Amino acid sequence: MAVSTENSNGSFPNPSRPGRRSTTMGGMPLNDLPWWRWRARLRSALHMLADPAFQQEYWAIGRDGYGDVTDAVYRLVEDSWLDRWSAEKYVGAVLRDADEAALVDAAVLGVLRIFHEVGADAPSAAYLGHPDWPATVAAARAAHELLSTNDGEDPDTAPRSLEVLRILTRIG
Repeated sequence: MAVSTENSNGSFPNPSRPGRRSTTMGGMPLNDLPWWRWRARLRSALHMLADPAFQQEYWAIGRDGYGDVTDAVYRLVEDSWLDRWSAEKYVGAVLRDADEAALVDAAVLGVLRIFHEVGADAPSAAYLGHPDWPATVAAARAAHELLSTNDGEDPDTAPRSLEVLRILTRIG
């Protein structure tokens, strides 16, 4: 008799993502990262991806404190799995509604398309010079504006440094 490795929610275990299975997140492995930290990391990445002046001032010249394009991409998708499925899965958990999810999805798809074409180890200039970069920045800006406004914050403030983000998302 064959033994199935499929779990109760219809998906196969992923050894690279250990953790409990969530019944509220479509079978996504849970970790210890609370929803508000996910949202803060998501917003941080979108904020940096949405601001061409910031990108020129920090990423283009490699200025410290804000990471680079690759850091922002990983912050956008690493804990959220937005590179694997739609932001719709997060409505009611990390995202407020379908409008936020649609704008986040558009930004993620644009960023990932460029990320896969340029490569993870490319210099920031390769991303910033990509012909689709302005459309991706516009998509990130739309998502950033909606999430910031929904959180009662001014979308036009400067992006927070990675150290400030670490402090804001520290647990305990």
